[in-house]
Amino acid sequence: MKDVFIHPAAIVESKDIGGGTRIWAYAHVMAGARVGRNCNVGGHCFIESGAVVGNNVTIKNGSLIWEGVTIEDGVFVGPNVLFTNDLYPRSQRLPQAQGRYRDKKSWLLPTVVKCGASLSAGAVLLPGVTIGEYAAVAAGAVVTRDVPSHALVKGSPARASGWVCECGARLVIINGLGDCTRCGLRFQEANAGTLLTREIRSAQ
Repeated sequence: MKDVFIHPAAIVESKDIGGGTRIWAYAHVMAGARVGRNCNVGGHCFIESGAVVGNNVTIKNGSLIWEGVTIEDGVFVGPNVLFTNDLYPRSQRLPQAQGRYRDKKSWLLPTVVKCGASLSAGAVLLPGVTIGEYAAVAAGAVVTRDVPSHALVKGSPARASGWVCECGARLVIINGLGDCTRCGLRFQEANAGTLLTREIRSAQ
């Protein structure tokens, strides 16, 4: 694994780690997990077999990423973010539940975090949700359903609380339009405030 830094106290069993990635102390990346280029995996993180992490991803300390989770390029995963992959979990060793766990299609629900999204500290994602591009999940939020692109959600269960730009700044929407005061991109709200379209032009 060329140009990969692995702390001596980390356990990295996967051979599929991209160049420039750094994996810090007490993190554990299982065989069969995939981590892309130029990522940073903080201490005490766990990435299970079957999880996929894209390029340029930041994963802060203590986050748990299970099989069935796909994290696309440029995502920020804050400290102690918890993913899940089974909506009705039982111990696979419980005799009454063993039949269900013979086939992953019976229980494994994929979760996707799309390009550029941010998950703040302590967020919990229930299985089967999709976090849209450049969306932001507030600290401690419990995400029970899909989050639209550019949406800001907070609370338990997480509810829409506004919109954010690609750069992460909060957008103020006036008459259906929002200019980012930080980077100058302009966005348009549609469908009675339920959807933010992609950039339509740079603000003057």
